[in-house]
Amino acid sequence: MKAIFVTAHGSADVLQLREAPIPELGPGQIRIRLSATTVNFADIQGRRGRYPTAPDPPFIPGLEAAGVIGPGVAGFDVGQRVFCHAVGGSYAEYVLARAIEAFALPDAVSFENAACIPSVGVTAFNLLTSAGRMQPGETVLIHAAAGGVGSTAVQLARVLGAGMIIGTVGSAEKAKVARDLGTDATINYREENVLERVRALTSGLGVDVVLDAVGADTFETSLACLAPFGRLVCYGQSSGPPPPVACGPLYAENKSIIGYSTGGNRRLRPDGLRAPALSVLKLLQQDRWKPVIGARFSLENAAEAHQLIEDRESIGKIILTP
Repeated sequence: MKAIFVTAHGSADVLQLREAPIPELGPGQIRIRLSATTVNFADIQGRRGRYPTAPDPPFIPGLEAAGVIGPGVAGFDVGQRVFCHAVGGSYAEYVLARAIEAFALPDAVSFENAACIPSVGVTAFNLLTSAGRMQPGETVLIHAAAGGVGSTAVQLARVLGAGMIIGTVGSAEKAKVARDLGTDATINYREENVLERVRALTSGLGVDVVLDAVGADTFETSLACLAPFGRLVCYGQSSGPPPPVACGPLYAENKSIIGYSTGGNRRLRPDGLRAPALSVLKLLQQDRWKPVIGARFSLENAAEAHQLIEDRESIGKIILTP
């Protein structure tokens, strides 16, 4: 089969298309023929050598996939359409998954949209619900609101009853995307002071939930934006690790800092991802949210897809197809 390998830690040009054996099934696994996968920032961090659970090179990157079942364990039929969390990478013509992490895909849902559910859909849903504990009527601040997780979180926050949704973006084009998806206000962090705008928008009260995958560049502002009893959910650090935290102000106003990782759930509580995945799939079928697909590349052009994200030019999800 054809597959993309990270041949060494480094820039996007370390990604190479190679021939590889079709992966052998392990216990409790299924194998699918790939129809679509996605590029996640975790793939880029793994390529750079900055993702703690990524294997050493050479390895196949990729976290999620959609396609058609080949041989596997009981409970799935050969030829059945599925989407899944991948085992051993998804930038390949054939992908392995644990049966517990694979889901039947209705004919009405495209492979491209389904490929966005395991990482982006589930992550956004859990950020708002189990991690952020957002209640109807609350105010939510979503950083990178035109990105993959951000654009999904904006839509799901509206579905879940948020009172006000504020999104941060880095360009006028991305601001329009966020507004079209449902933000009540957008803040261009390159041109505006995020904290001042948030305070103005909330009459000085702050927000109830912040979703932050940026880390060093945004963490202190995110914390300052919290209202009393607010929750800051950290789920990445694309700009580097956040600085140390003084806990005294947290105690005084009952504020929380919460960590979230879908990968951590996969390792520790994989059963817990099934209900969110099915909830997000149902909402997708009901047209209550839809993945924003900003670009499509073939597998052999995976390096271009990585570079687009690293240059901060991407909007929504980037799809790879064989």
